[in-house]
Amino acid sequence: MKVLIEGYKYSYDRICDYISTMDMIIDGDSVIINSVGYYYNATVNECVFILPKVILAENDFVFGKYRPEEIVDFDTIGGMELKERRFISEFSIWIYRAISVYRESCIINNKSHSAIKEQSAIRIGKGKRKIYGSFLDIVLLLLDFNRTNYDWFMTVMKNNCRGYNKINWRRTVLSSEVLIQNAKPVYVNPVVKKRGVDFDEELFVIFFSILNHLKNIYGITFVQNANYKLITGKRFDLYLSNGIGLRRLRKLKYRYYSDKALALWKLCYDFFDQSRHISVESRADEYLLAKDFNIVFEAMIDSLIGDSMLPDRLNKNQNDGKKVDHIFLWKNLVSNCADKNIYYIGDSKYYKRSNEIDSKSIAKQYTYAKNVIQWNLDLFFGDGSNDISRETDFCLRDSLTEGYDIVPNFFISSTIPDDLSFADNIDVTRRKAKTFISRQFQNRLFDRDTLLITHYDVNFLFIVSLYTRSFGRKDKWRYKMRDILRENILKELNRRYNFYIMKAKQGVDTEEYISKNFRSLIGKIIAPYVDKSMLLLALDNSNAFDDENNRLITSILERFCVEKISLV
Repeated sequence: MKVLIEGYKYSYDRICDYISTMDMIIDGDSVIINSVGYYYNATVNECVFILPKVILAENDFVFGKYRPEEIVDFDTIGGMELKERRFISEFSIWIYRAISVYRESCIINNKSHSAIKEQSAIRIGKGKRKIYGSFLDIVLLLLDFNRTNYDWFMTVMKNNCRGYNKINWRRTVLSSEVLIQNAKPVYVNPVVKKRGVDFDEELFVIFFSILNHLKNIYGITFVQNANYKLITGKRFDLYLSNGIGLRRLRKLKYRYYSDKALALWKLCYDFFDQSRHISVESRADEYLLAKDFNIVFEAMIDSLIGDSMLPDRLNKNQNDGKKVDHIFLWKNLVSNCADKNIYYIGDSKYYKRSNEIDSKSIAKQYTYAKNVIQWNLDLFFGDGSNDISRETDFCLRDSLTEGYDIVPNFFISSTIPDDLSFADNIDVTRRKAKTFISRQFQNRLFDRDTLLITHYDVNFLFIVSLYTRSFGRKDKWRYKMRDILRENILKELNRRYNFYIMKAKQGVDTEEYISKNFRSLIGKIIAPYVDKSMLLLALDNSNAFDDENNRLITSILERFCVEKISLV
C-alpha cells in the first residue's frame, strides 16, 4: 500500500510508478497530485491511497512528525505507532465513502459529478498469486461478494435446512417407546432428523457480523440474506482485538471445499488479520478519485448545515453570477420574535491547516452578503413588491429606524484533532485571523455596509463520518450546528459592541424622537421587538468612541429608560 498526500510536492522519480491516471502538476523533477481517493495500479500491483491535504499539520508533516515522503511505503515504514497506522487504514474507508456518497447524491439529483473519476475492475482472484492491498481492498471485496453471491447464499441455506425436524418413522417404530391412547399409538420420543454442526452457517454469521460492524462504524449499507443472530457489541470487539475471530476461522478453514466458501473464508480472515494479502485478479486499474476535493468538502458541509428547500432565486445562485456555498434561514440574532429568522451565509474553505483566508475570499464573502441584502429589499420595494408570493416574509431593513438587521456571515474550514478523535466539535478557528469586518461608517452596526465575518473550524473526521450516515442523525446535528454558529457569532458581537434596550418614557413619541435625532441614531438603533416603543442600541465599545457614545447615552436618557444587555 502506498500513501500520498494531495497537494504535496514529491520527487517525480519517487512516485512515478503509481500515478499514471491521476491528475497532477509536473514541475521539472517534482510532481503534485491534485486528487483525493483510492487508486489500484494494475501494472505494478499496488494500491495507492491519496489523503486529503487537511491531514497535514501546521508544519506540513503528517501527525506533526512524519514527512509525507516517509510514509509513501506505508507497509514498510518503521516507527509509526499502531494508533496512527490504524487511523490511516480506517481513514481510507471514510474518504472512499464520502466520495461515493457525493457521487450517488449527484446522480440522484441529476447534478454533474465531473469532479469524480471512477473505474471498477478489482475482483476476487484464483490461484496462488498474491499482491499487497489495503484494508480498503478487503472492505470493497466483502461488499462486492455480498452483492454478487445472493443466489449462492440462498442455495446453501436451503440445502442445510432441507428435511430439518422431519420424523424418521422406520427408526421411530423400531426404537421409540409407544403408548396406546384412545386405541391409537403415541410415540413418546420420535426420531427426527437432527441438525448437525453447520459450518457454512457459522461462516455466514461471521461474514454478516463483519458487514454489520462496517455499517455501524462507517455507515456502509448492505443486504443481509438471512435472519442470523449476529455477533455484535463487546463480543465482536473481542473477535477484533483478542484474535478470537482469527482463531475461530482457522478452526473452520478445512471444512470448506467449494471455491465460493473458500473465497468467503479468506475475505473474513483477511478482515480480522488486516494482513493486506488478498488474492485479486485485476484486468485494469481501479480507482475512485475526486479531482477537486474542495467540491466534495463543500457538498459535505452543505448537506449538514444548508437548506435544500430554499427557492431557486435564493438558493446560492446570485444575479451577478456568483454562487454562495451555504445559505439557510435560522434564528435571528437580535429579535425576540420566535418565528423571525435571518439569512445565514457561509463559505467552505478546504485549506491546509496552516493556510490563512486570502483577501479574495473575504471580498467575495462581503459581496455575497450585499447581494442577499439587495435581493431581500427588491422583494419588498422593487418590481415584485406587490407580489403576494414572496419567498420571504421579513425585510432586512427596519422601516421605523432605517436600521439593517445583522446578516450572519461565516467561513468554515476543517481540522484534525491531535488525538485523531471523531469528536463532534466546532470552534473558533486557530488561525491568526478569526474575524473580518467591513464598514463604510464606524460605530454603526445596523448599517447595510457593516458586515462581520467570523471563522470556525470543524473536525474533518466527524464531518466525513456523519456525511456518510443516516439522514436522521444529520438532521439532528444540523440544528445543533446552527445553534452553535449563532452562539459564537453572538459572542463576537458582544465582545465588540455594547448593547442597550431603550424603552420610551411616558408621553414620548418614539417615531418623532427618531425623526428629530436621525443623524445621531442612524445605524446605531433598530426596532426588533413586537413592542415598537422599545429599541435596541448598539455602540462600538472601543475606547476611540467613548466620548461620542457617552454624549449619545446622556441625550437618550432624557426620553428613554436605558438598560445594558447582552445578546442571547
